[in-house]
Amino acid sequence: GDGETFGDRSLSQGLSVLVGLGLCVTMLGLGCAVELGQLGQQLRRPVGLLLALLGQFVAMPLLAFLLALIFALDEVAAVAVLLCGCCPGGNLSNLMSVLVDGDMNLSIIMTASSTLLALFLMPLCLWIYSRYWINTAVVQLLPLGAVSLTLGSTLLPIGLGVLIRYRHPRAADLLVKISLWSLLVTLVILFILTGTMLGPDLLAQIPASVYAIAVLMPLAGYALGYGLATVFKMPPHCRRTVSLETGCQNVQLCTAILKLTFSPELIGSMYMFPLLYALFQSAEAGLFVLAYKMYGRDSYQQDTLGEEEDTDISYKKLKEEEVADTSYGTVTTEEHNSIQMEPTQTAL
Repeated sequence: GDGETFGDRSLSQGLSVLVGLGLCVTMLGLGCAVELGQLGQQLRRPVGLLLALLGQFVAMPLLAFLLALIFALDEVAAVAVLLCGCCPGGNLSNLMSVLVDGDMNLSIIMTASSTLLALFLMPLCLWIYSRYWINTAVVQLLPLGAVSLTLGSTLLPIGLGVLIRYRHPRAADLLVKISLWSLLVTLVILFILTGTMLGPDLLAQIPASVYAIAVLMPLAGYALGYGLATVFKMPPHCRRTVSLETGCQNVQLCTAILKLTFSPELIGSMYMFPLLYALFQSAEAGLFVLAYKMYGRDSYQQDTLGEEEDTDISYKKLKEEEVADTSYGTVTTEEHNSIQMEPTQTAL
């Protein structure tokens, strides 16, 4: 009944337009953050590309599949969770990487490369992991062609953003800021409009298992990303970056695919899953940032000021040696030895 209400309301078409515009602005901002020089450097040493591949299209889809099995989701909820797990990285990770003193070049390259790889790998991952529910109607109707078309449509704003960055860097910086703010505004509006269209009982109709997955999935993604960067023996600030890149999914893209490729009667209240994921991934990333600001920032400053610390240590050692050479009035071992030497000097 809620799916029919969702489809019959006049706000549904406006919601589709809002989702499409929000996705375009997000992809435009992503393109504006990419510099061709940095992109060429990363392609010569494709560590960021490899991490994006492993994190977004190996770890996260497998994690979504296992959580759907563990919590015994029905086919509709399972497809929503799988779709979110197979999405590329989102712009939220770029903002959070700044707040934890991460590697911004690595963050942007991972987000951009995972978005481009999603054009081919996201439909492939969906096809592979949906085999468990192959006999169900929703999987048989899984519109892989429409998913690919939606992904392909994101290439135009990304390419336009790269062109703007190349020709007008200042305008690109402004557009990046606008895209980050539009992400927050779009999510808030989506929550309000969806709640209005589906009624106040929407959240109560979503199973508790789906809430549990929305909480656990980004948290596990952050842990998997950090472990992946540790395996590659990356420095701490890069580990934090990869962690955020892996756990933060492009929820705008997931929402757009659910809204534009599935009928409302079919997807129903599971349309809310990417919004729930966005809520918890933001809250958990915020806790990550807060913990870093309270406990990890000092160690980062010590790492960046290592040479200055060495100078301080050398200076302290020099001062101690000076004190040891001139402190003849104190009762020390050196002073005791000097007393033993005094009779010999007197005899001479």
